[in-house]
Amino acid sequence: MASIVEQCEVAPHSCATDKLTLPLTYFDMVWLNNQRVPRILFYKLPIDKNSFIQKTIPTLKHSLSLTLKHYLPLAGNFVCPLNSTDHPELRYVKGDSVSVTFSETDMDFDYLVSNDHPRNAKDIYHFVPHLTEPKDVLGVQFAPVLAIQVTLFPNHGISICFINHHIVGDGCTIVGFIKSWALLNKYGGNDEFMMIPFYDRSIVKEPYGLKGLLWDEMKEHKSTADHVILTPPDNIVRGTFIITRNEIEKLKNLISSRRPSLTHVTSYTVTCGYVWACLIKSEDTDTDHIIIDDNVMEYFSCTVDYRARFDPPLPSSYFGNCVVWYIVKTRHVDLVGNEGFIIAAESIGETIHKRNKDKEYVLSGEWLNEDDHRFKSLSVAGSPKFDLYATDFGWGRPEKWEFVSLQTGILMSLIKSKDSNGDLEIGLSLPKTRMNAFAAIFTHGLEEFKI
Repeated sequence: MASIVEQCEVAPHSCATDKLTLPLTYFDMVWLNNQRVPRILFYKLPIDKNSFIQKTIPTLKHSLSLTLKHYLPLAGNFVCPLNSTDHPELRYVKGDSVSVTFSETDMDFDYLVSNDHPRNAKDIYHFVPHLTEPKDVLGVQFAPVLAIQVTLFPNHGISICFINHHIVGDGCTIVGFIKSWALLNKYGGNDEFMMIPFYDRSIVKEPYGLKGLLWDEMKEHKSTADHVILTPPDNIVRGTFIITRNEIEKLKNLISSRRPSLTHVTSYTVTCGYVWACLIKSEDTDTDHIIIDDNVMEYFSCTVDYRARFDPPLPSSYFGNCVVWYIVKTRHVDLVGNEGFIIAAESIGETIHKRNKDKEYVLSGEWLNEDDHRFKSLSVAGSPKFDLYATDFGWGRPEKWEFVSLQTGILMSLIKSKDSNGDLEIGLSLPKTRMNAFAAIFTHGLEEFKI
C-alpha cells in the first residue's frame, strides 16, 4: 500500500502564456476511446522521509512547473462538446494544473524492480495515480490529460508514475516530456538541453477529411472521455526478459539463412517475432485452452511513428499523436510449428516493409479498418528508440521501467535494456502458469537455436 504524504496541483511557471488551444488531428481522434496510459520509473535512492519532504518534493514541484511552461497542453484539458457541431480540442488556460500525489510505501523495492522472478501485477497499482474525473460544464466536457504520483520507498528508492489520456500525445510526445522534466530537475531549471515541443498542426495534411468523419461517427456512438478506473488484474504476474545483442544478431543470421530474400530484418522484427512465437506456444500448454482449428488466425499489432514519413516530414518534436498501427496475421498452426519464429519474424518484417512504402494506406485511413484485430492481438508498447533508462532526474539511471496496464489483448513492452547497449528488455503480464510456460519456451528456444 501507499499512504499520501502530499496531494497538490502544479501549474506551469507564471511566465507562461495565458492560453493555448490545439485542434485535434485525425491521428489524435482515433485514440478517443483508448484513454489511460500509465508508465512508471523506479530509482534507487537511499533517502529518508524527512529528506524526501524537505528537499525532493520542493525540487520536483519547481522543475515540473518549469517543464509545464513548455508543455502547456499537459496542464490543460481535453475539451469535448457533447451536443454541438464544434470539434474537440486540447485547451490550456491560465490556472490549469497537473494533479501530483506524493506518497510513501513500505513495500519491498528490490522485489518490485527485480528481473529474477515474476511479480504480482497488483502490487504496482499502488503507485499509479488517478486522473481526475471529467466535468460537464454547459454541454462541454473537460477532462484532465495527465496525473503524476511520486512514491518514496524509505532508504531504498523512489518511483515516478505518469498516467495520461492517449489523446494528448503518443509515446514520443510523453517520453519527450518525461525526459525534459528529468533534465530540468537534474540541472536546476536550465532548459538549454531540453527538446522544445512543436505545436503547429497545420502541417499535418488530411486530404480525405478523416477527422470530421471520425468525429461524426464518435458523436453518433456518444464516445466521450468517460472516467475509467484502472482495476488491478487477478491472478496476473509481471515478467521481464532480456534478449542480448549477441542473441539478436544470431536470430537475424538465422532468419537471413532461412529467408535470404527477406529485406526487412531488424532487431525489432526478430525480437517481436521470437516473443510472438513463444507466446503462442505457451498458450497451447494451458490445459484449459483448446484450439479447435489449427487454421485459426493469430494477430500481432505494432504502432509506427509516422512523423518522418510525411512529405515534408514533421519535426521529431511534434507534439501530439502521429502513429499508425500495422496488423500482422498468421495461422496458429504455423506459429507453433518448428519454423514458428521464422514465420513470425518474416510476417512482421514483410508487413512493416510493405506498409511503410504505402502512404495512401495511412492517409486514406485504411489502417483504421483493422481496428478490431488490434484488440485480439499481441500488441507492442514502447520502443527501443526512446531509451527511458537514460532518464536521469539527478539520481542516476532508473533501476526499472514498467508499462503498467493491460486493458485488451496481450501487451508486451519493448525498450532498450539498462545494462548493456544493444540488449533489449521485454515486459509481459500473464497468468502465472502461462508466464512460467513462456519463460521456459523463451529460454529453451534460444538454446535450441544454438544461441
